[in-house]
Amino acid sequence: MDAYLSGYSGLLNAPTGSGKTFALFLPFLADFINKHPDTYTHQSNNGLLMLWITPLRALTNDIKKAMREVCDEIGLPWRIMTRTGDTPASEKQALKRKLPEVLLTTPESLHLMLAQKEYPKMFQHLQVVVIDEWHELLGTKRGVQVELGLSRLKAMCAVGSSQFAVNNNPELPTANCQLKIWGISATIGNLEEASDVLLGNDFPPDRVTMVRANIEKKLVIKSVIPENIESYSWAGHIGLKLLPQVMEIVAKSKTTLIFTNTRSMAEIWYHAILDNYPEYAGIMAMHHGSLDNELRNWVEQALHAEALKVVVCTSSLDLGVDFRPVDTVVQVGSPKGVARFMQRAGRSGHGPGEISKAWFVPTHSLELLEGAALKEGIKAGIFESRDPLLLTMDVLIQYMVTLAVSDGFRADELFKEVKTTFAFADLKRSEFNQLLDFITNGGKTLAQYDEFLKVEVENGLFKVNNRRVAMRHRLSIGTITSDVSIRVKWLSGGSLGTIEESFISKLKPGNNFWFAGRSLEFVRIKEMTAYVRKSNAKKGMIPSWMGGRMPLSSQLSAVFRDKLDEVAHGIAKDEEVVALKPLFALQAEISHLPQSHEFLIESFKSREGHHLLFYPFEGRLVHEGMASLLAYRLSKIKPASFSIAMNDYGFELLTEEDIPIEQALEDADFFSIDNLIEDIQHSLNANETARRRFRDIAHIGGLVFTGYPGQPVKGRHLQASTSLLFEVFSEYEPDNLLVRQAYNEALAFQLEEFRLRAALQRIVKQNIILKTIDRPTPFAFPIMVDSLGRERLTTEPLEERIAKMARQYGAEAAGALVTNRAPRNEARKPGVRRRKGF
Repeated sequence: MDAYLSGYSGLLNAPTGSGKTFALFLPFLADFINKHPDTYTHQSNNGLLMLWITPLRALTNDIKKAMREVCDEIGLPWRIMTRTGDTPASEKQALKRKLPEVLLTTPESLHLMLAQKEYPKMFQHLQVVVIDEWHELLGTKRGVQVELGLSRLKAMCAVGSSQFAVNNNPELPTANCQLKIWGISATIGNLEEASDVLLGNDFPPDRVTMVRANIEKKLVIKSVIPENIESYSWAGHIGLKLLPQVMEIVAKSKTTLIFTNTRSMAEIWYHAILDNYPEYAGIMAMHHGSLDNELRNWVEQALHAEALKVVVCTSSLDLGVDFRPVDTVVQVGSPKGVARFMQRAGRSGHGPGEISKAWFVPTHSLELLEGAALKEGIKAGIFESRDPLLLTMDVLIQYMVTLAVSDGFRADELFKEVKTTFAFADLKRSEFNQLLDFITNGGKTLAQYDEFLKVEVENGLFKVNNRRVAMRHRLSIGTITSDVSIRVKWLSGGSLGTIEESFISKLKPGNNFWFAGRSLEFVRIKEMTAYVRKSNAKKGMIPSWMGGRMPLSSQLSAVFRDKLDEVAHGIAKDEEVVALKPLFALQAEISHLPQSHEFLIESFKSREGHHLLFYPFEGRLVHEGMASLLAYRLSKIKPASFSIAMNDYGFELLTEEDIPIEQALEDADFFSIDNLIEDIQHSLNANETARRRFRDIAHIGGLVFTGYPGQPVKGRHLQASTSLLFEVFSEYEPDNLLVRQAYNEALAFQLEEFRLRAALQRIVKQNIILKTIDRPTPFAFPIMVDSLGRERLTTEPLEERIAKMARQYGAEAAGALVTNRAPRNEARKPGVRRRKGF
């Protein structure tokens, strides 16, 4: 309260459920009432005073309700409205006629507002902008959108600024200079940097503060321990064997949220509960981002009304929504990060002084050790950082066209404004000029194609005059990219939600699949809508969505290795580790249990070929890059073709011929970071990896149009178009900023090059333990099974192959495997082939 009333801006950090919304809304109200003591209860046209930006549309309704209750309590006749992608067109038109005092919106909708004519009028009375759940936006292109939007709002509040009278119209208003900017964030590892990114590099340091709540959130975390660890799966990622134990927890709780990491897993768990516990029909629901908005709203309202006993959900319920009836959270599978687990656990006991209760359900044996690491990480306050994105040119191109669509912009003024953001502080004027040339003339290669000449220059004003270009751009604003979505509807009418085109394309009329908790029969597809009817089939395909698995965070990886060290020294006391003793004993008997100063490599021969298994415990993406890198360095010693498999704990190199690993280990350069980038580019098909990243960049940057509402362009056409553009730029414009960005993103996000470099530096200092074994160890078996990926819930041939592996290698625990794998992400480079299976 004091910080806000004293005129400060900054970041508010407090535990989930401690009243962060009221902590900023109440000081805002107090400030207004203090300035208008005699008239604050009068209905008047105050204009837009507070802009509240949230990352999820689902949050706006809950926050709106809380704000409405406060205003009604004190007799403040304010309008509080939302503007998101779900807002009806009639309400959007009403917003244009008269703005509310408080507007709740998303980053995309903020930019849509900036794309309207004479938009400065909307913000002329704006006093404060609040960015909710800033930690979720930081490190994403949506976060960069927020940075750019704030830079414009701050510029409009500059005293005496005339830059917004771009049409030589001096009557366009100049906003006040008292704009406050506040972010709300859960605990992350780089809070100070998060504040710097939010406010930009032009904010007066003496007007910035950090408010941290001195509240210790009470959190009780327990793991569901399998009764017989030897018979529990060594690999997998469903965990349905523990369903009876989970349902015992649900029965003892008032309301439970069961979090899964993917939408496919949510569908599978919902289906399994309904099949095995039919008494929960009617008091159970599902919630994920692909379900129809009307259904999601119903679930949220039912939670508030205490009408549901259990909800199976994904990250769609991670943030901010206040469900007081929820007293228990169940996390199925490792959340792969300490902060993410803390966030989800806070959905229970959501209130000051309440106790949050969370259960961790491992989907395979080794994940139990991750459960112990999660508890240790929370206890020690080890939280992941969210690294901000820099120089995302595709987002900047979209933003420039957005401003050109509305009232236009002047180059010099916009360059200075953009440079105030953290994301573009290092932007060179030559790069900015290249982007200007790109949106006006198509750059060096696209000048002959009218569709790329979007912006015109009139007396120094960059403006879009073509109505068709303006309309298509407004439809494309945003940085969330995914496969083309197909709406799923009943033949009789009514929508269930959306499924990606890649899944629907595999179905034939009469095929059954499970979606939105229902068994459906696919009838036909027409005008990008899949029509279905109810089915009585008990089995069917489960939709898969892009995104797949999350990699283990670097912080959780480090704690995981520490826990493994405790096991090796015999000092571990966690219940999870105690339960895993038989598995670790078997690992030590067959091979070796590595300590923190050791790096384990296992080698054995089978009829499939020669296997090498490495255990960095650094996460799937790092292992993908390291596997390809080491395969390349081995091939320089002896030419060979490698097949690669990996999980979060290690990776495997398989070749038909003997691998000269002893000779490689004698070479000091084998794990060296010297020539790392060059070797990565040789080991992977760098062009193909960058090409995949370029698809999203081209979409965000407006190089391709994804279609009109209800008439999206087919995914294969978009893929062909972006691939062609990538080839043209690569050949004729090698200095193209978007192509350069694609290569940089491939290294940063696809391979986590920074973590890979740090992991190699750590391994160089460790003792290398090379063990020759005669069968897969508990550490090795999950990696080998991971290579048998498939997309269906049950596939008999796969289970037979796993059982065959178990019989072949004598791995008793393998019989308990339950899997539902996304396709593997393997290096495709001459000399690296895809595993065919066992």
